[in-house]
Amino acid sequence: MPVRLLLVGLPLTILLGFGVAALLFKELSLFEWAVLATMLAPTDAALGKAVVTNETVPNAARQGLNVESGLNDGICVPILFLFLALATGKVDEGGHWQLTMKLVAEEIGIGLAVGLLLTALAAVLLKFGMRRNWLTETWIQIPIVALALACFATAQSIGGSGFIAAFSGGLLFGVLAKQHREAFLRAAEGTGDTMALITWVIFGAAVVSQALGNFSGVVVLYSILSLTIIRMLPVFFSLTGLKTNTEGKLFIGWFGPRGLASIVFAVIALNANLPNGGAIAMTVVCTVVLSIILHGISANPWAKGYGERSRRAQGGAHASDG
Repeated sequence: MPVRLLLVGLPLTILLGFGVAALLFKELSLFEWAVLATMLAPTDAALGKAVVTNETVPNAARQGLNVESGLNDGICVPILFLFLALATGKVDEGGHWQLTMKLVAEEIGIGLAVGLLLTALAAVLLKFGMRRNWLTETWIQIPIVALALACFATAQSIGGSGFIAAFSGGLLFGVLAKQHREAFLRAAEGTGDTMALITWVIFGAAVVSQALGNFSGVVVLYSILSLTIIRMLPVFFSLTGLKTNTEGKLFIGWFGPRGLASIVFAVIALNANLPNGGAIAMTVVCTVVLSIILHGISANPWAKGYGERSRRAQGGAHASDG
């Protein structure tokens, strides 16, 4: 499922988002449509936590959404930078393909290298400290948060993708620190949740309060379409052939909330001085605001209902087999 969502669903989401943007935003240029579609393609793992941690939801759906949200922002980074370079006219003489390969190599390669190297070093130091009982209950809350920030900041500072560095580091940490993994994650979860809450408070106070009066009808329409048809149709198509019923496909398609990655992409686009960067950023803000409200309201009720219906269907299938 994650492979289908990332390799089929994600490109189709960008393509459909591009087409809808071309229909609605006549003032944007060709590559600005592509920038907007790419910025709103990745989903947010933190906003989807209520779904992926709800054990009533079938495991395949939870794991598929979790892996997708962890990787799709990193995949979108080199694509976004390519479209930004084309939109601002900053394309090397080597041509588009050479630029694409360079961006992919730098963003993904450096991100992977930083994430794996720092995590391997951190795992060795943490194991050393645990064997000597140097880490108390208070201080065990810090290493995972510090490692994530170190991976992200280091990769970004030397030209790589901080998203890929943090995620690849997390994957490696799960393998290298199997014995102590649960203890470290439980201790760090509260800190992570607190930082996420602070982020959303700042976003609401500093951004949303200033933007609410500037949402045009076209911006709101595109935001709604981005959360529904632009996301759900490619997901539904990409899951064709898997053992997932219609409700499961719609459930996975709907729970692709937009959040921190799209906000970061909006900041990057504004710093790139796009001719219509303000309109693009406003659309991203509107989409994130609607996502917070709509996905927040629907997460628990639909997750609970879908999980119960899936269990009953599975129980009926087992009874019929018997």
